[in-house]
Amino acid sequence: MYRIFMIEDDEALARAMKKHLESWGYQVACATDFQNVLPDFAACGPHLVLVDIMLPFFNGYHWCSEIRKISCVPVVFLSSASDNMNIVMAMNMGGDDFIAKPVDLSVMTAKIQALLRRAYDLSGRTPVLEHRGAVLNLNDAALTYRGERVELTKNEFRILQTLLENKGKVVSRETLMTKLWQVDSYVEENTLTVNVNRLRKKLESTGLPGFITTKVGAGYLVE
Repeated sequence: MYRIFMIEDDEALARAMKKHLESWGYQVACATDFQNVLPDFAACGPHLVLVDIMLPFFNGYHWCSEIRKISCVPVVFLSSASDNMNIVMAMNMGGDDFIAKPVDLSVMTAKIQALLRRAYDLSGRTPVLEHRGAVLNLNDAALTYRGERVELTKNEFRILQTLLENKGKVVSRETLMTKLWQVDSYVEENTLTVNVNRLRKKLESTGLPGFITTKVGAGYLVE
């Protein structure tokens, strides 16, 4: 079942589009925080995004640009200002299609179906992990937080991915060491400590202090 993420501040329109798309068998999630939509985006793991151009705080172009930093998911713009300039701007900002308001629900559905056919087979979730607004892209091993991209080494990426996949659970040092052994023939225990400390410094410098908690004698935790 395809998942659609909607960034639309007109609640009546959002409800109507959601109800219509759900009747076609799609799962639909709507943005709840227009100051920071990326956590909702990551939680949904959508196959397609519908985004209005005129939004509170930041416009749809901004959010398309932010989504493009972490995902190649198809993006469809919605706008009552359907002049050529807006259409060109939407495409140049990474959009895949444009739907004019007032929205014709049958036209919207046809465009969504066509985009999904072109973009996907029966693939799974968008490959990202999110926590506290930080988004880890599993395709290019990079972390994004508040628009800032943080490059990670292979070991830092494996450690953070494992912790995020087990969010709320203590991950033992042995488990993390096994992740590092996937490439390296042998890893000293001190190597794990060094990599975790270096990862923590990168997270702190990005504005994420205390992101990784040490559980003495047990391992590490993201909570």
